[in-house]
Amino acid sequence: MRARLALAASGVPSALREVVLRDKPEAFLQASPSATVPCLQLTEETIDESFEIMQWALARHDPESWLDMPEAGYKLIAECDGPFKTALDRYKYSTRYEGADAVAERTLASAFVIKLDTLLDTQAWLFGATPTLADMAILPFIRQFAHVDQEWFEAQPWPKAIAWLEGFKASPRFKAIMRKYPQWAAGDAQTVFPEIQDAPQQSLSPVE
Repeated sequence: MRARLALAASGVPSALREVVLRDKPEAFLQASPSATVPCLQLTEETIDESFEIMQWALARHDPESWLDMPEAGYKLIAECDGPFKTALDRYKYSTRYEGADAVAERTLASAFVIKLDTLLDTQAWLFGATPTLADMAILPFIRQFAHVDQEWFEAQPWPKAIAWLEGFKASPRFKAIMRKYPQWAAGDAQTVFPEIQDAPQQSLSPVE
């Protein structure tokens, strides 16, 4: 999701190839060193980390000024991708981790959401009146956290974070990137993402 958000915002065209993880095509396995999605295949390199894809796209075109944020934004993203994501995984998939306590991991992850709620107390987005890279890099993981037990999440005392997430999910941008695409196979006609007329120079597998 993060990669699609940035590509859609930047307008940088890509050839999208939808991969079903239980049936990974050979072309995808050859392109992705980690065999994970998303994977951006360029002429000179392959990028298979969603945040790096975001940075790559926005470095080329950033019409909505997502990169115009303080250094604190990058620190917040690092906290999201590190301790928060670790706790999220162990909460969401507790049976996959020996000795994991889902409730304890949820409590650890909640500390990060409380921090976000505080930042959102007097403003619509994490660093002001408009979204930045921090918002769009973090929101997809907060959505994952909320959807593990949405009733529990929405009952918590973090109204600003809840409203922030709900606003994101109701946005035209979110609805556009959540469009479903058919599974890609070698020889299929090219799918351009975002849907503009310029000839694409990259290929992108699906997002988280």
